[in-house]
Amino acid sequence: MGIPESGIAGEPFRYQIIGDIAVISLPDTLEETAPSISGTILARHRNVHTVLCRKPIPRGDSRVPQFVPIHGEETETTCREFGFSYHLDLSRVFYTPRLASERARIAGLIRPGERVIVPFAGVGPFVVPIAARGARVTAIENSPASLSFLRENCEKNGVSPAVRILEGDFYAVASSLPCDFDRAVIPAPYGRDDALLEAAPLVRPDGLLHFYTFKKQGDLAGLSTHYSGFGLSLLAVRRCGNVAQGVSRYVMDLARLPQEP
Repeated sequence: MGIPESGIAGEPFRYQIIGDIAVISLPDTLEETAPSISGTILARHRNVHTVLCRKPIPRGDSRVPQFVPIHGEETETTCREFGFSYHLDLSRVFYTPRLASERARIAGLIRPGERVIVPFAGVGPFVVPIAARGARVTAIENSPASLSFLRENCEKNGVSPAVRILEGDFYAVASSLPCDFDRAVIPAPYGRDDALLEAAPLVRPDGLLHFYTFKKQGDLAGLSTHYSGFGLSLLAVRRCGNVAQGVSRYVMDLARLPQEP
């Protein structure tokens, strides 16, 4: 679960609870107060056994941040989200609880029997609830560590029969996939807006896409026209929280336009 932004001595800091691990993000001005902040978190959350200070997430497809241990050193945990559980190791895979409500929203849109593709599937937080709603999911992931947890999490949540897991880079795998998916859910890494253009041809006409991307507020103008040039209709834009100063994560709900005869 995510915890709202707090402050000490007028300085902002953020922390999240993932399973029994607290992850804090501190500005440079607060680094020396990390042990004190850790003690406050441990007193408030009795289930927490490890407190990690997260360094900035590197750009690129891996997205796995580095951590400095403040209290304890265990980075492996199991977190629960809307009735599902996910086993993961924060030092080896990417996971953010800040998209929990968004993942539940997408799952709520699924109709039984839908064919859904999820590139950058990670440890399965989009895959599992979508499959549990009756969809047939094709999940694509390149990281061996994430693949291991993805398979385990599909099994432990009882959705393995509904999930086809493909190991490999999405951009290399895409050309071998059928072009008849009803829906694509694309939690793209930072700077990989090209993932939408790879996924769009895989979705049938009138099918839906949910594209997660990172933009500044000023980047939103003209998106409808931009996407229409790729045969996509922009249905809605939703902000999913800040990731850096002036930069937010957004989800674009899109429909693939019917092909002209």
